[in-house]
Amino acid sequence: MDSEHATGISKGYVILITTITSFMTAFMGSSMNVALPVIGKEFTLNAIFLSWIATAYFLTTATLLIPIGKLADIYGRTLFFKIGIGIFTLGSLLCAIAGSGVWLMIFRLFQGIGSSFIFTTSTAILVSAVPVHERGKVLGINVASVYIGLSSGPFLGGIIAHNFHWRYIFYSNTLLGVVLGILTLMKFTVDWREAKGEKFDIPGAVVLMVTMLFLMIGLTSLPGLYGFGLIILGGLGLYFFKQVEAKKETPVLNMQLFKNNRGFLFSNIAALINYAATFAIGFLMSLYLQDVRMLSAQEAGLVLISQPVMQALLSPLAGRLSDKIEPRIVASLGMGIITIGLIIFIFISPAFPFPLIIGNLALLGTGFALFSSPNANAVMSSIEKKHYGPASAILTLMRMSGQMFSLGVVIVLINVFIGKAQISVQNQATFIIALNFAFSFFSLICLLGVFASLSRGKIIEHRK
Repeated sequence: MDSEHATGISKGYVILITTITSFMTAFMGSSMNVALPVIGKEFTLNAIFLSWIATAYFLTTATLLIPIGKLADIYGRTLFFKIGIGIFTLGSLLCAIAGSGVWLMIFRLFQGIGSSFIFTTSTAILVSAVPVHERGKVLGINVASVYIGLSSGPFLGGIIAHNFHWRYIFYSNTLLGVVLGILTLMKFTVDWREAKGEKFDIPGAVVLMVTMLFLMIGLTSLPGLYGFGLIILGGLGLYFFKQVEAKKETPVLNMQLFKNNRGFLFSNIAALINYAATFAIGFLMSLYLQDVRMLSAQEAGLVLISQPVMQALLSPLAGRLSDKIEPRIVASLGMGIITIGLIIFIFISPAFPFPLIIGNLALLGTGFALFSSPNANAVMSSIEKKHYGPASAILTLMRMSGQMFSLGVVIVLINVFIGKAQISVQNQATFIIALNFAFSFFSLICLLGVFASLSRGKIIEHRK
């Protein structure tokens, strides 16, 4: 199914719909970052609770990705893609009418369910509908749409939160979801069922979901003993899951994908490290700009926009490069640039020059562009077509796990340095120290990620 003649679906519509979907989910995430301080003031929420509003979404998505991906392979990726859009759109509407911080967090969990359906199917549908030699290009377009969503999120989200109300961020996403749902119902008329007829491994799915919950909640509960205990239980759960799944005829996660496939293994490890080192940047910088530099949500959005704008501009080029040059070279260069940007932010202070902040965010955006689409191309090019569904789910799981870990590090540092107090003039200096520690740690693990990226081997030869 490498063309519209083979699939019955126009390649152009597949690219258009998956591109809009990627924009929608990215816009939601980035616009939320700039709105969190405003939400905190309205509902009188501390920094820890605000981080949980962001974390709840990722927790649900990461937990469900692999089981939903397997179900989509059995019953149809297009069907699950449509269901995901519906759930995500309804979740956006519920978030818009939430009456408290608790309800907002609960509805973010619901949004996460919809995202798990979308994330685990969209990339698999995209690469199934285009020829192999165009894969890097279309993945670059897809990644660019993500970054356009990220770039417009802080800017438009800041304008909406400042001039209207943060709820209209969710209302706008609801409207976009409705349009996208109608378009998908009209144009996605063919489905992919690579595992049609297989039995779904319910016990394996349950073990995996519980294990993921232990690990994710454990990370966000550090440095308490409760957090360490959950992480240990999660580690034991992973070992038990591996032993059980090895004996299953149709496992919920085929562990053979990692065996003797250096490109697939290290490309996923590189994705995990990259997002672990970078995802919290938007959250931290939003708090810094609004609570330390005293910018409005709109002004903070204008500063933060420099990073995703560079990502959007350069991602298609990076994707095309990875069709011609080894993805590990392009992606590793991107990871190295990100490391430099993180090191610069180690020295952030209350008087850090705004031109340097904007320039460094642009540098980070350049690194993200050079890493993301080539790395996705490397993952999808390192496996057979029948494994596109699981591979897409695993790559997304690596991304979500990295994002959760990144937020978990921030939660730990905020707990240690300022506790449950709101960021104010009295504890600004302590918050800056937490920022310095955070960027120091993220720089170190990102440097390790460069070596993981270089270790993946040659992907283009494998693809041929």
